[in-house]
Amino acid sequence: MTAERLNAPIRTAIVEDDPASRKMIVSLLQADPNYTVVAEFAEGRAAMAALSELALDILLVDIGLPDTSGIEVIRKLKAVCPDCNALVITTFGDEKTITSALEAGADGYLLKGTPLEELKRDIAALREGGSPLSPMIARKLLNRLQATAADAKPDAGGEAALTRREHEVLEMIAKGFSYAETSTICGISPATVHSHLKSVYRKLEVHSKTEAVYEARRRKLIS
Repeated sequence: MTAERLNAPIRTAIVEDDPASRKMIVSLLQADPNYTVVAEFAEGRAAMAALSELALDILLVDIGLPDTSGIEVIRKLKAVCPDCNALVITTFGDEKTITSALEAGADGYLLKGTPLEELKRDIAALREGGSPLSPMIARKLLNRLQATAADAKPDAGGEAALTRREHEVLEMIAKGFSYAETSTICGISPATVHSHLKSVYRKLEVHSKTEAVYEARRRKLIS
C-alpha cells in the first residue's frame, strides 16, 4: 500500500434501507475529513453488485434489508475484499443473527440507538483493528463462551495446536494491532494474516477475533 493511499480518507459505504438512519450516518462521516462516503445503498443486491468496484475500507450494513439479508452482503464483501472491515448496525440482537453475522465475517456488531459520538469512536476503533460490540451483544457472546467453556472437555492436546506463525499472528491481534500492522511486523501480506486467522478460528472452533483471543487465553495458548 502506498503512502498516498495510507494518508487518503477512509473509503466508506452504507447499506441501510431506512432513509433517516442512512442520512444520519452519512452526515456523521461527511463531517469528518478522515472519511469519504463513496456510496449509499437502500438494498443489499445493489450493494453486492457494486462492491468489487468501490475499493472500500469500511462497509456499514444493516441486517434487515428489503431484498436480502445484510449477512449475505457481508459474505460477498469478504469474498471480493477480505481486508475490508464490515460493521453491522442493526436492531437485530438475537444470538442466531449475531453468530451468523460473525461467521460471515462481520468485524463489529452494534445495535441501533448507539449515541453518535460512540458510533464515531467505534468506527475509528474498527480501522485500528478493534471489534466494536454493543454492551448487550458483548454480554451475549461472553455468556455463550462461558457456557461453552463450562461444558467443554479437557483439550486433547495436539488437535488445537497452533503453528508458530498462527501463534505469532494471534499474539499481535491480541495486543491490539490491526491486520495491516500485523502484516508489517510479521513480514507477510494482509491476505496471509487473514488466512492464518481463519485457520486459528477453525482450530479453536470460534468465529471472530474476540472469540479467538478469549479461547486462546483460556487454553493458555497465548498470554
